[in-house]
Amino acid sequence: MTAAPAPSTEHDEASSLIDSARGWQVVGATFISTFTVFGVSYSFGAFFAPMAAEFDTPRSTTALFFSITVFLYFMLGVFTGRLADRIGPRKVMLGGAACMVLGLLATSRVNSIELGFATYGIGVGIGVACAYVPMVATVGAWFEKKRTTALGFAVAGIGIGTLVVAPAAEALVDRYGWRQTYVIYAVATAVLLGVASLGAHRPPGTGSSEPPMPLMESIGRSRPFWILYAASVSMTLALFVPFVFMADYIEERGIDGSAGLIVGLIGLASVFGRLGLGALAARLDVFYLYLGSFAVLGSSFIVWFFAGDSYALLVVFALILGVAYGGFIALSPAVAAQIFGTVGLGGVLGAIYTAAGVGGLVGPPLMGALIDRAGYRPTILVALACGLLASIILLPLRSNAGGTNQ
Repeated sequence: MTAAPAPSTEHDEASSLIDSARGWQVVGATFISTFTVFGVSYSFGAFFAPMAAEFDTPRSTTALFFSITVFLYFMLGVFTGRLADRIGPRKVMLGGAACMVLGLLATSRVNSIELGFATYGIGVGIGVACAYVPMVATVGAWFEKKRTTALGFAVAGIGIGTLVVAPAAEALVDRYGWRQTYVIYAVATAVLLGVASLGAHRPPGTGSSEPPMPLMESIGRSRPFWILYAASVSMTLALFVPFVFMADYIEERGIDGSAGLIVGLIGLASVFGRLGLGALAARLDVFYLYLGSFAVLGSSFIVWFFAGDSYALLVVFALILGVAYGGFIALSPAVAAQIFGTVGLGGVLGAIYTAAGVGGLVGPPLMGALIDRAGYRPTILVALACGLLASIILLPLRSNAGGTNQ
């Protein structure tokens, strides 16, 4: 009497769960988590002017509030992604939720912008790092045939969160002030991330003996990795400019219109980019769609350059940039999985996303300093150049589009 080999049984059970209904629960949880953390982070533009006025700081210094946060959540993603590979995404998310809630509450009480750099930067930075990379990587591991579609729906939470929270933040700050708004954010964050954690199921097959590929040995020496990394740094130097400075631009120009709505429209358009390009990736080459997203994102700054005082053209800029940004977000995990595989994908994505942390740290303060010195038009041209350079950097990766790992 011979028993069936246990490893084969475990493999069959894991295979049966791929592309299953339980995986779509993880998609829903990821949608809620990204809606929450990015809704909070990307609504910073509504806080920019009142905080700069209260603390009497220039644009370059005030922008550090946002930049430090972006830097931390992308740099920490390499650790939270690998931690989720080990202990599962639910525990990681709950730990991040606690940090984010405490950070928002502490920020509402700060008496200097330097202290705010620490409370908001560390609290929100850890919160996003724990709720984003681990959950996106988990979605990628739950799906195979429908991976790009599932990832598109999962990260659509970023766009919907931006659409809803950015205009809401503008209204809340006008009515209650920026300090009380951060308290409201803290309560909402605790509730929503608590709900999301219920669907943060560990991927099937993660208990197997196959180890994640060592990042420093296999990925860190990979030419495709460094191409992706350099392109992402260049692109994010431009990407965050409207999130931080659009409200200031509209106020300086005396334009009749809501900056929160412009940022919200970037979020709305990014949903169409995520879902539309995510669906197209099931039929077309993922890498070329990814490359196209970079090229369109960079080119969108041409519209902002010629917008001047036209609110309508700012809307057009937001929609174009948003679609391209959505494609970048939705396709990044699929491109990484194609090139590097799905084993240890959380750590791989975390390593790639540190590039956005570098761009996010340098970009807004640099652009703020340029605005202080030369105004918006030269700054927008610099953002345009950075965005287009990113797509050029990606071109050598065409030879790896078939998923080889060098």
